[in-house]
Amino acid sequence: MSIQIRLSTTLRDLVPGYDPESGLLFELKDGESVLAAGDVAQRIGIPPEEITIIMINSRQSDLESLVRDGDRVAFFPPVGGG
Repeated sequence: MSIQIRLSTTLRDLVPGYDPESGLLFELKDGESVLAAGDVAQRIGIPPEEITIIMINSRQSDLESLVRDGDRVAFFPPVGGG
């Protein structure tokens, strides 16, 4: 199955050549979870500790959530401010 990975602004800087319009397309096995997508993120150079918010098709998810063919998985870094 194919999923699209989208990265927030600060995570984009970690992936040379990232196109925010198209994201990144990856193939996963049927029935895999976001954890597998997180492994993909690590393979492209994003440390796991940099991802604290995960969205699947614009809905907040977690590492155990299953992904389906055509899903859009978005990764966000820790949110802070003051």
